[in-house]
Amino acid sequence: MPSLGGATGWLGSEPLGPAELRGHVVLVNFWTLTCINWLRQEPYVRAWSRAYRDDGLVVIGVHTPEFGFEHDVDRVRQAITERAIDYPVVVDNDYDVWRAFDNHYWPALYLVDADGVIRDHHFGEGRYEQSERTIQRLLGIERALVAVEGVGVEAPADWEHLRTPESYLGYGRSTHLASPNRPALDEAAVYELPRFLQLNHWALDGAWTIGQEHARLERAGGTIAYRFQARDAHVVLSRATPEPIRFHVLLDGEAPGASHGVDVDEDGHGVLREGRMYGLVRQHEEVRERTLELTFLDPGVEVYLFTFG
Repeated sequence: MPSLGGATGWLGSEPLGPAELRGHVVLVNFWTLTCINWLRQEPYVRAWSRAYRDDGLVVIGVHTPEFGFEHDVDRVRQAITERAIDYPVVVDNDYDVWRAFDNHYWPALYLVDADGVIRDHHFGEGRYEQSERTIQRLLGIERALVAVEGVGVEAPADWEHLRTPESYLGYGRSTHLASPNRPALDEAAVYELPRFLQLNHWALDGAWTIGQEHARLERAGGTIAYRFQARDAHVVLSRATPEPIRFHVLLDGEAPGASHGVDVDEDGHGVLREGRMYGLVRQHEEVRERTLELTFLDPGVEVYLFTFG
């Protein structure tokens, strides 16, 4: 197991090194607070920590930020509280632990035996039964698997109907932009929505600056439209202003009603107060192609990523 000595901080524990971990089975979980894949995995990691703690399992979360605003340790603390995480979390703002493990993915699980040897790893969601059986084997126990049910943003994706991949808005990783005029900007440009959007394409309307990580709205009233097919639609937002930013969601030109996400009411209204992932849409009946329009009533929003489930 590589060293955790490059951590910039520890939350929920004093630093744990070889002496403290010797003789324990250790699960190391790399995550970042805006990652929908981690959010859907976290109920399992949380359940395993509680179920096998007395058997000798130590779970250590490693928060390695994907986006700049995720370096805010207070925001990491808030995510820990929101997710009821009661195991130690390493703050890896300098990416030293990430590099020590030669890791490349969020989320990532590494299972380490009592001798400190990595015996298994898995990247992304899924394979939960195999991971838990490996935990039991390394602990030398055998019993029924833990019952886990994710709710809200932690609910499993509707993989059967999911047809839209995640899309980044910053020019560093941007994909599926329907009107890519001047996509790598360092000053504001005015965009106009196309008349039609193909499935899995998005477009901007209004005065936007496209940076490496995000698109920033310079004047109130800017819109992002996205043609998608999925049960859930989420967006990662932050803000460049001290004031909250109001936003409004339409589905196929109408208020979302019962299809509103957790951060939007039935009329489509929501407020950006902190940098995180926001749930815009959750469909409960037929999942089909829809056009999402996300309009910001105040300037200063930074839009990083759309993701679906």
